[in-house]
Amino acid sequence: MANETETEFCKIETEGRLFIVTINRPDVMNALHPPANRALAEAFDRFAADNALWVAIITGAGDKAFSAGNDLKYQAMGGDMSGQPKSGFGGLTSRFDLMKPIIAAVNGVAMGGGFEIALACDMIVASENATFALPEPRVGLAAYAGGMHRLPREIGLKQAMGMMLTGRRVGAEEGKQLGFVNDVAPAGQALARAKEWAAQILECGPLSVRATKEAALRGLTEPSVEAAMKNQQSYEGLRTLFKSKDFVEGPLAFAQKRKPDWKAE
Repeated sequence: MANETETEFCKIETEGRLFIVTINRPDVMNALHPPANRALAEAFDRFAADNALWVAIITGAGDKAFSAGNDLKYQAMGGDMSGQPKSGFGGLTSRFDLMKPIIAAVNGVAMGGGFEIALACDMIVASENATFALPEPRVGLAAYAGGMHRLPREIGLKQAMGMMLTGRRVGAEEGKQLGFVNDVAPAGQALARAKEWAAQILECGPLSVRATKEAALRGLTEPSVEAAMKNQQSYEGLRTLFKSKDFVEGPLAFAQKRKPDWKAE
């Protein structure tokens, strides 16, 4: 059974262990200004702190946009741009300490900061009508909320440069071919498909999932696979996993031919 709360700028739903955040500014294609960024940051603070919540999905209200990025009209009209959260655009782009998995369900336009939010997630599930771009150079800006760094790491330097230096738009199918989109769903079905992926993650041990995410991300900063493997024993997630009840429960459930009763402890 879903529990739902709604604020001025975002809607939050919980379905068991699943936490769903909807950017709720459809009148401006879910573009974000500082108050909306703060609301999203507070939502993901809640997700991070609640041990009963294991997987999150972020999507956009309506069927036209995930997020059109920064609300340039708000900025141009003299809106107060102060008070941006430390966790970054959408409360996610500078959140480097959250090891619970997050899926972006991109249901339309994901431009600029909107694309950067999606890139900051662990997976991107896109509707077939989704469109992605980092168009900041076309308006004399730069994708400084992580896009210039995450996109080359995800699809390679040359392909990323082809997108970033031109600001060109990329559809969902091309995004999948390039490698930053995991799955393409029919129009209107991005959230439903993202929930299917979330259900598969929720079948796994939550501490195993978090340890895997941490090791993968931290390993990218190591100079070699050898160094990453040597250093992974120091990663907090793996240390927590090896000491956990779930580390015992998983093999026991397998031996007893039953579903594991994960506790995240």
